[in-house]
Amino acid sequence: MQAKHYLKIQLLALFMFSSLLSAVAQESSPKTMEWNINGETRKALVYIPAAAKNKSTPVIFAFHGHGGTMLNMYRTRSFEKLWPEAIFICPQGLNTPGLLTDPEGKKSGWVMNVEADKNRDLQFFDAMLKTLKADYKVDNNRIYATGHSNGGGFTYLLWATRANEFAAFAPTATAAGKLRGDLTPKPALHLMGEADPLVKPFMQKATYNKVLLVNGCSKEGTKLDSNATLYAGKDGNDVIIFLHSGGHEYPRNANQTIIDFFKKYTKK
Repeated sequence: MQAKHYLKIQLLALFMFSSLLSAVAQESSPKTMEWNINGETRKALVYIPAAAKNKSTPVIFAFHGHGGTMLNMYRTRSFEKLWPEAIFICPQGLNTPGLLTDPEGKKSGWVMNVEADKNRDLQFFDAMLKTLKADYKVDNNRIYATGHSNGGGFTYLLWATRANEFAAFAPTATAAGKLRGDLTPKPALHLMGEADPLVKPFMQKATYNKVLLVNGCSKEGTKLDSNATLYAGKDGNDVIIFLHSGGHEYPRNANQTIIDFFKKYTKK
């Protein structure tokens, strides 16, 4: 009888442990969310922390490059592992003519015009943020954006048009172009490959030099590691320049640097 009773206890414990593992797996798995923007279905892959409905929760938007996917952005950044307390959202772009490649618009990307009422992707961003704020307890002082290449350009567009929503930005392998004149002081991290064959280094340097100027940064920076240099900005609007020896690709070691950077800043 004792052995039978002991076996029942073991089976019950095993069942409870399996249920707990299943619940944890469900909580940490991303879900696909959808929006209708002017008759088009828009999607994003979203990680939602278990406590997001009850606890003040940061939000990180991450925009893929031209020809990219929300799934690849999610997998390569892995921000849900580095900051599991934050909502991590990777939107999917639609087929869009590229500024540097794909003029026919056969690949996914982001529209770069500043007219909010006509830019489907700015409308998409507004809808995503509205939903997150309605459904979860979003910390309005800790909303962040990063993006690579065309997605980095869209990150600069958000900075130029939606700065008041954000605490900090981290565009990578991109240039702001004409948007440089529309930037206002915000903490920022700009990542650049020193041998980038697509978005030329001189274009990117013109961008981050403007960001340093806008943020009132010190002339001399402080080396954080072999890649990242911190320039102290006026009123806490610091800038990190992350340089690597590669080309247009995104180095995975930047993930932790970006998350550490985001964690440091809240909206003023």
